[in-house]
Amino acid sequence: MADQCMQGWILATLSVLFATCFLLIKKKERGTKKDLLESRSKSVNCTATTNEECRSGNFSDADVIIVGAGVAGAALAHTLGKDFTLVHDPNRWLLDGRRVRVIERDLTEPDRIVGELLQPGGYLNLIELGLEDCVEKIDAQKVFGYALFKDGKHTRLSYPLEKFHSDVAGRSFHNGRFIQRMREKAVSLPNVQLEQGTVTSLLEEKGTVRGVQYKTKDGQELTAFAPLTIVCDGCFSNLRRSLCNPKVDVPSCFVGMVLKNCQLPCANHGHVILGDPSPILMYPISSTEIRCLVDVPGQKVPSISNGEMAKYLKTVVAPQIPPEVHDAFLAAVDEGNIRTMPNRSMPADPYPTPGALLMGDAFNMRHPLTGGGMTVALSDIVVLRDLLRPLCDLNDAPTLCRYLESFYTLRKPVASTINTLAGALYKVFCASPDQARKEMRQACFDYLSLGGVFSEGPVSLLSGLNPRPLSLVAHFFAVAVYGVGRLLLPFPSPKRIWIGARLISGASGIIFPIMRSEGIRQMFFPATVPAYYRAPPVKRD
Repeated sequence: MADQCMQGWILATLSVLFATCFLLIKKKERGTKKDLLESRSKSVNCTATTNEECRSGNFSDADVIIVGAGVAGAALAHTLGKDFTLVHDPNRWLLDGRRVRVIERDLTEPDRIVGELLQPGGYLNLIELGLEDCVEKIDAQKVFGYALFKDGKHTRLSYPLEKFHSDVAGRSFHNGRFIQRMREKAVSLPNVQLEQGTVTSLLEEKGTVRGVQYKTKDGQELTAFAPLTIVCDGCFSNLRRSLCNPKVDVPSCFVGMVLKNCQLPCANHGHVILGDPSPILMYPISSTEIRCLVDVPGQKVPSISNGEMAKYLKTVVAPQIPPEVHDAFLAAVDEGNIRTMPNRSMPADPYPTPGALLMGDAFNMRHPLTGGGMTVALSDIVVLRDLLRPLCDLNDAPTLCRYLESFYTLRKPVASTINTLAGALYKVFCASPDQARKEMRQACFDYLSLGGVFSEGPVSLLSGLNPRPLSLVAHFFAVAVYGVGRLLLPFPSPKRIWIGARLISGASGIIFPIMRSEGIRQMFFPATVPAYYRAPPVKRD
């Protein structure tokens, strides 16, 4: 008994000593951290303005410059600013986030008609990055799947969310509100500085990007330097040409309106109407507003100013709108707040450049039909964060560039699956006078209407929950085979066999060129690419 008491006394004493030492160490660390942040705050001399702009008198110690504070730029700034990395600098010996400088052309709230639907896979990435609260306090709506309409019939396609937490779902919202929330989140970190300015060029020295030249909102020309510059300036990027081979395609344009005081046929679902000549999208962006996007093929749209657009919407589009929102659609047309935007697609084809990297729509775009853009951007940020995390020094630009070539390979399976699905679905969903294309379109609708694995697999691809290239190809050609089977039953005829052969040929002609542009080897066999195995560079003393 005495031995047990003695053992208990010894263990208790050791526990108290350990706890005391731990508290003293944590107190010292907090003090050092506080001193470091105070000294940094003094050197930066940052003052917040009414439009949330932060200015600095000395940014030469930034680790990363980010051009653009949209979805990709703001999320990346917060991620790098809070992500802990071991710093060898004697003045920064603690675990600390990187020092990030963000330069954004316009810090007012954006007003866009796309970037309003975040798939569940994108929401999971938000959670991974610690940004899930950015969809709060903006009247964002949960989205649990899609409703697909064709020729008066409809089918409901639910996201496969059974294995996830109850909060996991898609989100739809006003794009500008979401971006402002992420900017606020980023600038709340002491080592992230956000300022308004237009970056006019990248500063290069012997083939290495050293920083940027930009113009402030009052017209002053300034320069900024950092070991790594990440360009996230969106689909209209004027910097991408020096960092990639941009092959921008504009297959169609969106005509956008906001419908008010109405309810969609399927609550908390995105709606896709397989209209003629092309799809119509609807989804809630607040508790009282529904976004309607009418796809118009080609790069020319009817004129809004002379009334051609209103006439087109009333005579061609309105008859195809579900009756539940028909009156609200006509009211929105009469209200006249109609906006247009070209739909761009651009495969990622980077030039690995020391000191610089492309992200977001400046780097890679796909047709917005499937709402996959933000999911790809956030997934890319997770990949880049994990690659940069073991690095304490970004100053060796050539070595860093070689190492970050793995980023382009590691992102491919997810990004290429979502990109290929978007391009292929758009072509399948568009109306066509060709009989084989008509059969493919009808087969797609009927295949998804079967439910079970026939709808769950494609929807898990669409949602970003299971973006696997092989699954995409399998389901795409399963639709084609299903269409051929429908043609040949109950009795095949030469005409039906010919249409079936053209259906298979047409399906191949849709998906294979998209996959080729994405890179078949990187998409399906990334482990065979040498860059896949690049190890972090080792700092040599």
